[in-house]
Amino acid sequence: MTAATDASAGLAMPLDAQQRAVLRALLGMQRQSWEQGVASHALLDLGLVEDALLLAHDAVVRQTPAGKLGEVDDVGIVNSGACGEAVALAARAEPAGPFGAALDRQLAWLLREAPCADDGTLFHIEGTREMWVDSVYMVVPLLHLVGQPEAARLQFEGHRDRLFDASAGLWGWRWSEDEHRVTHPEHWGTGNGWVVAGIARAMRSGGAGDPWFAAEGPGHARVVIDAALAAAAHAGGFHDVLDDPSTFAEGNVRQMLAYGILAGVADGWLPASYRGVGERLVAEARDAVDDRGLVRGVCGAPRFDRQGTSPEAQAMFLLATAASTRSF
Repeated sequence: MTAATDASAGLAMPLDAQQRAVLRALLGMQRQSWEQGVASHALLDLGLVEDALLLAHDAVVRQTPAGKLGEVDDVGIVNSGACGEAVALAARAEPAGPFGAALDRQLAWLLREAPCADDGTLFHIEGTREMWVDSVYMVVPLLHLVGQPEAARLQFEGHRDRLFDASAGLWGWRWSEDEHRVTHPEHWGTGNGWVVAGIARAMRSGGAGDPWFAAEGPGHARVVIDAALAAAAHAGGFHDVLDDPSTFAEGNVRQMLAYGILAGVADGWLPASYRGVGERLVAEARDAVDDRGLVRGVCGAPRFDRQGTSPEAQAMFLLATAASTRSF
């Protein structure tokens, strides 16, 4: 795995030594469903399609009877949606294989069967009636990819109406439908990164062709990007809670913002003036990689309550660095 092809541009994308080390470390990590999905997104953006299809294969092997792809502990409601992009590609590559039916079962779960509020907004964890900020990334890009823009809009708006703190330009973490309030209002860095990265991925997967999302998504991403950058500047760096410097330093949000910014510039929905910011964030992210290819100083798996390492941080490094090599 020394070179890749950017499928969107048709150009060879050689991997540098650091990218290869980060990718090797990623593939050696245990992964939950959303981590399998984000890993496959990194492989796809690097042009490593055959490798992404292998991840799609195992997501189908671990599909639950309810239709959730890649589930290990089967407590998530929406996280399996992140596996859908690679499975959709596999379904096109192998029409006689199991992938098309597996994707149909995943979509049936998200669109009709998964627990949700009265307005259709999906809950995040089985046994709760909570919406989490992470869901924007897990479902909105996939729903655009499969030609369900109205469903994507419902999920984006349903989560934004509940969790976005307009006074700060940032999202809270968790909403309780039973209590009808944000129970975790802190501006979690990774959560806001999921929003920016989710909008960027949705714009590439079909959202740019939906007039409502194309008008609404990029502007909202820019609001969150600007607020997150301002919070980091005020707090003296990126922290687990963006505007609370007493929380631990956290580097994955840097990578998530870099991915969103550089994808946005390359795809034309962010001004070119943001490119320098994105490249600076990528350079800082590269400084956080150790000699074994582990991205350090990030919100750590499995509980994400302290610094450590994680598959999602490995994948986001690769997504950000891949975006930095795309044509501008």
